[in-house]
Amino acid sequence: MSKHLSELLVTPAEMSAIDAAAAASGIDSFGLMERAGAAAAAAALRLHPGALRFVVLCGPGNNGGDAYVAARHLLEAGATVAVFHLGDPAKLKGDAARARAGCALQGQELGRYRPEAGDVVIDGLFGAGLGRAVPADVAALTKRVAEAGIAVLAIDLPSGVDGRTGKVLGAAFQARNTITFMTRKPGHLLMPGRELCGELEVFDIGIPARIIRAEAGGAVAENTPDAWKGVLPAEQLETHKYKRGHLVVFSGEADKTGAARMSAVSGLKAGAGLVTIAAPGAAMAANAAHLTAVMLHAVDDEADLAEWLSDKRLQTFVLGPGFGVGARARGFVTALADRRLVLDADGISSFKDDPQQLFDLFQGEQRLVLTPHEGEFSRLFPDIGDDETLGKVDKAVAAARRANSAIVYKGADTVIASPDGRALINTNAPVWLATAGSGDVLAGIIGGLLAQGLPTFEAAAAAVWLHGEAGQRSGKGLTAEELAAEVLPL
Repeated sequence: MSKHLSELLVTPAEMSAIDAAAAASGIDSFGLMERAGAAAAAAALRLHPGALRFVVLCGPGNNGGDAYVAARHLLEAGATVAVFHLGDPAKLKGDAARARAGCALQGQELGRYRPEAGDVVIDGLFGAGLGRAVPADVAALTKRVAEAGIAVLAIDLPSGVDGRTGKVLGAAFQARNTITFMTRKPGHLLMPGRELCGELEVFDIGIPARIIRAEAGGAVAENTPDAWKGVLPAEQLETHKYKRGHLVVFSGEADKTGAARMSAVSGLKAGAGLVTIAAPGAAMAANAAHLTAVMLHAVDDEADLAEWLSDKRLQTFVLGPGFGVGARARGFVTALADRRLVLDADGISSFKDDPQQLFDLFQGEQRLVLTPHEGEFSRLFPDIGDDETLGKVDKAVAAARRANSAIVYKGADTVIASPDGRALINTNAPVWLATAGSGDVLAGIIGGLLAQGLPTFEAAAAAVWLHGEAGQRSGKGLTAEELAAEVLPL
């Protein structure tokens, strides 16, 4: 199967449409179930050759059908197998009923399972389509399995994880491995679903790529270079520093200058032709003592800024890292409303009492990138942040539309969203990126790419990916200064 197809993300609803379209095209739906169950059995045997017993948990739908097929194949391979079912298996219909009929084992009620040493659980209860909290007996079982330290192989998605949002619906299995079919779901990448999946594998069960691509919306994808490499500026021999863009990063007061310097260095490393730190006069000496390639310009107030902005080559700015929260930040942002701006940290918090004031400044052509973490997001978009019916992708897209900006909704599963509905889920960031100053580096990388002419969404997405790669190169125990030094241009 092509790598490109395996990297698609489809929602559970889109996957249901894909299954229906495959059946309508004449593909044998039971044949697909047979291949899915056989793949699950093969994975179980490969991953757990020392298992004393495979405990197959069969749900009331097609995920349960896959599990019955897996149980049959494991039994035929000579393994010791026990089947436990949720609900009345006599009520199964269609392919799932056929799969159960083909399995020689008599199952027991789910509540009767008690973990034993040497067990491996194959979770075929719900898969990705679950839309409600798991029943109490399933929640109790996930707890017993976790307490016993039993390895779990999940079919499609650990039961209890929402395939669209990655949220836990009441309780969920912690899988050591998860196998899914044809494509991944957003819940495989979004937290906590990503962590609960363990190692993820994608198996080709024979649905033609043309059907998948026809039914997949394509608005949500993983953040990889394929998503933005088409807009990268062409490298030209005949160029100069101004063609590569001039980035300006605003500094805070004399005792809060480090964050801006990390942003500035990161923007320079990301490829901006020139980078200037705009600092209060009292902070010039503190910045000058630590800068070489980055330039300095004194800007104390809005009048100074307005005079400087008469230079139309100044088009791209980063404001927020170490800047301070308050009216001065709001005034500077207002002055920059017709330029490209990355608003981070203190810049975001400065608009917490009246977010609409910020949004009104940046209507029309998209010029703004916002980089909130969880708390900052809730301050700018309190109603969206509090809506429990929305997943992280939904929230990021809704925020992007309201603000008319690219949104970088930061976290272990950073989501980059555009007002047009596109969203990318980032996966390459190591856990050790969660360190002081890491966000300042990210803001600078975004600014450096914006300065080179990338559109806001693509600049944000590419920067998040570069940030993750820099973190991988830096290794555990990194500091933000070390992270900035590892930034490489595209």
